[in-house]
Amino acid sequence: MAGIANPLEELSLEDLRRRTSVKWRTYPEDVLPLWVAEMDVRLAEPIAAALVQAIEHGDTGYPSGRGLAEAYAGFAARRWGWAGVDPANTALAPDVMLGIVEVIRLLTSPGDTVVVSAPVYPPFYAFVEHDQRLIRHAPCTEAGRLDHEALDRVFGEVRAAGRPAVYLMSNPHNPTGTVHSRAELEQLADLARRHGVRVVSDEIHSPLVLAGAAFTPYLSVAGAEDGFAVVAASKAWNLAGLKTGLIVAGPGAAADLRRLPEEVGHGASHLGVIAHATAFDEGEPWLDALLAGLADNRTLLRELVGERLPQIGLRPPEGTYLAWLDCRPLGLHDPAADGAPGIVTDLAGPARFFLDHARVALSSGHVFGAGGGGHVRLNFATSRAVVTEVVDRMARALEVREMSRPGG
Repeated sequence: MAGIANPLEELSLEDLRRRTSVKWRTYPEDVLPLWVAEMDVRLAEPIAAALVQAIEHGDTGYPSGRGLAEAYAGFAARRWGWAGVDPANTALAPDVMLGIVEVIRLLTSPGDTVVVSAPVYPPFYAFVEHDQRLIRHAPCTEAGRLDHEALDRVFGEVRAAGRPAVYLMSNPHNPTGTVHSRAELEQLADLARRHGVRVVSDEIHSPLVLAGAAFTPYLSVAGAEDGFAVVAASKAWNLAGLKTGLIVAGPGAAADLRRLPEEVGHGASHLGVIAHATAFDEGEPWLDALLAGLADNRTLLRELVGERLPQIGLRPPEGTYLAWLDCRPLGLHDPAADGAPGIVTDLAGPARFFLDHARVALSSGHVFGAGGGGHVRLNFATSRAVVTEVVDRMARALEVREMSRPGG
């Protein structure tokens, strides 16, 4: 980390407003956008250099080889002490979500069940249901952790139906920032094995675990041998526009992976593969500097919310750069939006209020499914100045609202 400045403090608002990605083009210029999972950072130097070299050489064809898998295997061994990634048991995918869809297709048929723990990443619903699978819920606990009693009950009901089923997990969990412990994952693996449910773990946020927590790859725990993980460097190094993903099969799932159509890997971008492999191979010093900045922002956000927004509940996330704010005490909750997950740009309740009255764009909790209503998700992967201004705007909007009430 020596010599690498905090990546979150390198860009001004003027720099960011010149961007043309969805974060900075969805809303008018007077809105501060802390919604979608893009970070306000420059590209890490090793990744930029690798991409420039590829472009200078005209190396812009189709991807090939196992370079990304080997880079991820090395990263997992160094970062988490997990030497269990066999590059032969991996496959490229166009991105993480499409990789998840392809794995679910290997394990289930239309009409089969996919279990999720809400509130959870909205595309889990959209992609699964569009592929004609049925969603079942085993909601997280009020503390935002896996509810093993609910999982046991739902897995048992699914087993009784006599059809294949998958548990689709977010690890770390989006939107709550929960980092599942090894003990929690071992208990999940035991439940899945007893009920014949296959686990698919979305580990796109796995490098983004903050001080005080430790990431455990699902496939590293006892009993998870027949599971899958789908990974990428896109969240940790801000590479969403450089598309690729990597499907990793446990040793007991290798035969399933061999049924994956070869064409799935053709959808990955060659430049994406180069960028993600470089991130895993050479990007750890930059990542460490980023994580230090994110930890500082997490502390800042907790302090600001406590001082300026004491009505709002905030449990500091263990991982990701996403904070899950409980705004239900504000009385802005729209019950009509509950239980009907939507697309990520849908707004209701407090997210609608803060956009209209504070000119702050946050993700609306209701799109994350059961338990999300009355919440907002805030992306704090930005400068301290922006985090501070966002909280100030939210507080001022609530003050104006209070003063406008009769007797206020």
